[in-house]
Amino acid sequence: MIYLASDHAGFRLKEAVKKYLQKEGIALEDLGTHSGQRVDWPELGARAAAKVSADPENTRAVAICGTGLGMSMICNKFKNVRAALCHSRYDARMSREHNNANVLNLGGRVLRTRKALGILRVWLQTEFTGGRHQQRLDILSRIEAKNFK
Repeated sequence: MIYLASDHAGFRLKEAVKKYLQKEGIALEDLGTHSGQRVDWPELGARAAAKVSADPENTRAVAICGTGLGMSMICNKFKNVRAALCHSRYDARMSREHNNANVLNLGGRVLRTRKALGILRVWLQTEFTGGRHQQRLDILSRIEAKNFK
């Protein structure tokens, strides 16, 4: 399951992402926003991050705002969430291979739709490689456990 969330600045890109996922037959839930009317990005990003936090092994999310920075900040406040702001296919691949990112953050005002969809495609197709990278995620989990009591 892929959860989608955006603020007003990411709305158009979210709609393009939704269309792409539907075309690919990927299950999704659109958590909003549902128009270009001004909304507060923390609330929308929190919706997506909460869903992934509750089931990090079986869910992912794409959260989009103007730059992707705000969504990245809010999403990474949630336990079990590894949100990655990606500006290139290389970022997307590394976020999955090395960091097992389960939330992709994109900037609707800084990425053209075609480029963003290329980033999404790589992010969806790339598997986590584990090994030494799992050791680092274990360290991250231990730190997270201390800070999310």
